[in-house]
Amino acid sequence: MSQIKGPALFLAQFAQDTPPYNTLSNITQWAKDLGYLGIQIPANDSRFIDLDKAAESQQYCDDLKGQCNGLTITELATHLLGQLVAVHPAYDVLFDVFAPAKFQNNPAARTEWAKGELIKAIKASRNLGLNVIPTFSGALLWHTVYPWPQRPQGLVEMGFKELARRWQPLLNVADEYGIDFAYEIHPGEDLHDGVTFERFREATGNNPHVNILYDPSHFILQQLDYIGYLDYYKDYIKAFHVKDAEYNPSPRSGVYGGYQNWQDRPGRFRSLGDGQVDFKQVFSKLTQNGYSGWAVLEWEDCLKSSEQGAREGAIFIKSMLIDTPTKAFDDFAGGATDEATNRRVLGLS
Repeated sequence: MSQIKGPALFLAQFAQDTPPYNTLSNITQWAKDLGYLGIQIPANDSRFIDLDKAAESQQYCDDLKGQCNGLTITELATHLLGQLVAVHPAYDVLFDVFAPAKFQNNPAARTEWAKGELIKAIKASRNLGLNVIPTFSGALLWHTVYPWPQRPQGLVEMGFKELARRWQPLLNVADEYGIDFAYEIHPGEDLHDGVTFERFREATGNNPHVNILYDPSHFILQQLDYIGYLDYYKDYIKAFHVKDAEYNPSPRSGVYGGYQNWQDRPGRFRSLGDGQVDFKQVFSKLTQNGYSGWAVLEWEDCLKSSEQGAREGAIFIKSMLIDTPTKAFDDFAGGATDEATNRRVLGLS
């Protein structure tokens, strides 16, 4: 068995323009003081990384690691870039804010820009000694997730074929640099459950660099079996966001949320330990199945402050980490064995 590393912190929800959240040196010192050992950097946030330099300069990447106050860079997260690889026109206005102004109102240019940034993230990850990139898949089919009006025959297959076509050049570069993409299984993305992950993987020819970022909070909100998922897809889980959630059945609203804000939805994200995810089972399954990556806190909660969530999160993750055994618990009851002894035990001559 392998041992999970942690605790680590995804910086995206904590980044601000004021200290200590405004520079890599400042925020890593803050995270270190809370007990974190690693940080996941949003690749699109220039306060923490110059992606152009990181893609081209080994020296820059070495210096970047030196700014982390002894914390490990676990991954470069590219969710917002991956989102822009595939955007249905219905979402153009909402997702334009993820791209520089000069690419807004120009979906084709925006997509090509995002692909270029993802290639930089691949090169930067290699320079940083990393081998996994968390990301989103984007979505061309999400507006048809509920089958009314009835989906035309062949639509789903065409959607995944096009999604794979857009990602294939990026997967080719990932292969060249020895990097895996870990797609976060997430509502709003075309990869939002096990079946859609399988559809995408098949559409890419079962590309070995198509893998999973596991975040159980999204399974709670979809009412999916998040524990069974760990066994079913154990060979593909390459990254782990530790995020809690709860789903409280309501006579007025269900998994679709009634267009309500997060605080009033039946399903909502919570700080670690405040939701319904059974993390003891999650960490046990991941450990049993050989996951050896980082346990990274992604904090989202509509009731609790981010500072409290981060402070409590480091302690929570640390309490869940399992020191894997160096010997079996019943070794004391064993004895020396050989083939002759085993034959006698089995009653064989």
